[in-house]
Amino acid sequence: MSQNVSYHVRAPAKINLTLHVTGQRPDGYHILDSLVVFADVCDILTIKRSHNFSFTVKGTEAAGTPANDENLVLKVARLFLEAQNLSLVLKKSLPVSSGIGGGSADAAAAFRGLLCHSHGLLPGESIPTDFFNLDQTPIGRRLFQLGADIPVCVMSQTMRMRGIGENLKSVQGLPEMWAILVNPRVAISTPTVFKKLTEKSNPPMPDNIPKFKTIECFVSWLAAQRNDLEQPAMSLVPEIKQVIDRFNASSDCMFARMSGSGATCFGLYANKARAMADLQKVQREFPNWWVQNTFLGSSASLAMPRAT
Repeated sequence: MSQNVSYHVRAPAKINLTLHVTGQRPDGYHILDSLVVFADVCDILTIKRSHNFSFTVKGTEAAGTPANDENLVLKVARLFLEAQNLSLVLKKSLPVSSGIGGGSADAAAAFRGLLCHSHGLLPGESIPTDFFNLDQTPIGRRLFQLGADIPVCVMSQTMRMRGIGENLKSVQGLPEMWAILVNPRVAISTPTVFKKLTEKSNPPMPDNIPKFKTIECFVSWLAAQRNDLEQPAMSLVPEIKQVIDRFNASSDCMFARMSGSGATCFGLYANKARAMADLQKVQREFPNWWVQNTFLGSSASLAMPRAT
């Protein structure tokens, strides 16, 4: 890498529109069936040449983010020998332990950025479509060992995620979705939520996800699906129900559900104008909560590293 080249990598938030828990393996891992989309709200990782390795976390959500060995960015960086002479700065805008895959998205961003660095990607140089194929590098194949949600975040595309996260299939035909994300500023432990789930063998989604002509058709289909962790999470964090009830009370919001293991919830809107109109109301009602408007779908282009 040229002395002056830096890499800037966005880490889009991961949103589970559905999350069906369909079983549990003998080793304790839960078997899932989930429809995953990505937001255009992101953390940003900057990678620069340095005499010594350093890792810094800054940004509005830095206070709750570890900058030590618990951080998945550091674990990914250790897979790359070249990282010992790099400075990594993570700008956190996504709340931690919030059900939107912030840590996994950051780890995936580190993989994308460090892979580009190791190949000497230059400013303006295009990235091949299969450049981040996890099966092509030993490092890519090891990502799943660090976190089951990391592989789905690597390309940040709309996916159906099954198994324990290793079975990924691209999904086409979803309508444009505008949403508001709300986190009540309560961190929640994923293992704790799973422990509250009494029934681990629930039905999966239908075999085939249809293509939808309108957002109304999609919302109707989505309402027939589930997030099996929503009720267990609500028993731990009552604010989740408060958020969903607020969305459901809005004449503008079409549908509301919790993402992942919580506590972030999403409300879906027919268009950007309706979402923006409700955003101001939600921000006034919950001034101390994390509230963001976003587009939901594939964020693959947004997630591509930029060399400067």
